Amino acid sequence: MIAAFLQSSLVRLIPVGMVVLALQRTVFAEIRLGGVIVQVVLALVAAAGASGGSERGAVAGFVLGSMFDLVEGTPLGSTAIAFTVAGVVSGLLALIAADPQWWLRALFVALGSAAGEAMLPTVRLFIGEDDPWPSDMVRIVVVVAAAAAVMSPVLLPVSRWCLKIRGPAWTAPAAEEPG
Repeated sequence: MIAAFLQSSLVRLIPVGMVVLALQRTVFAEIRLGGVIVQVVLALVAAAGASGGSERGAVAGFVLGSMFDLVEGTPLGSTAIAFTVAGVVSGLLALIAADPQWWLRALFVALGSAAGEAMLPTVRLFIGEDDPWPSDMVRIVVVVAAAAAVMSPVLLPVSRWCLKIRGPAWTAPAAEEPG
C-alpha cells in the first residue's frame, strides 16, 4: 500500500498543492483584479484536467479542494466538489483536440476554472449558507477565467509534472538518401 502511494501522482501533487495554496492565501489574497481575488488553486486544478484528462483532473480537484477546505475552515468537501467539476470540465474539453495548441489549452483552463467558480455558490446553497450568490457573479467568473488563462502557460507544465504526464517522445526524421 505504501509503495502504491509512493508511485502515485499524489506524492508530487500534495506538496505542490501546499505551495500553491500558501501562495493563494498570502500573495494572491492581496492581489485583486477588478475587486476579485485570483484563484490560483482552481487554475491549477483546471490545468491538471486540461493536461491529464477528466479523471486526473477530478483527482487533482478533489485533493486540492479538500486541502483548500482544511485551510479555509469551510465544510470539508464543499470546495472539493466545485474543484472536481473544474478538473472534469477542462479534461472533457481537452478531448476536442488530440494535441491542442497552447492557446487552446489556455481556453480549456479558462472554461474549467469558470465552471468551478460558477459551481461554488451552488455548493454553498446546498450546505445551507445564507445568501450564497454574490450580486456580481458574472464579473467574478469572467475575471477568474481570464486570470486562469493568463496563468496557464506556467500551470500546465507544473500540472504535467505533478501528474507524471510525459510528452510524446521526439524522434529524428528519417534521413533521406541523396538523389
